[in-house]
Amino acid sequence: MLQEKDMVNDYLAGLKASLTGYANYISEANNPQLRQTLIQLRDQDENRQKTLYDYALQHGYYQPAAPASQQVIQQTKTQLSSGQ
Repeated sequence: MLQEKDMVNDYLAGLKASLTGYANYISEANNPQLRQTLIQLRDQDENRQKTLYDYALQHGYYQPAAPASQQVIQQTKTQLSSGQ
């Protein structure tokens, strides 16, 4: 039997996959109404993901990575802005 932690993490993984799919569909949508509908659905899933993430964090079901140092943040910004 699945524990709550497993169900929450499974749902989070599903939402992550869904959001990736929406990004692809939106970028390829030629119909403006379809594109707008996909954007709205993506936004709803993003809100759902944030709510579930907060729940998982609060209950100890998810441990985020350690915060990046300022040096790593600056290095990443430099690489992204220079197109590397």
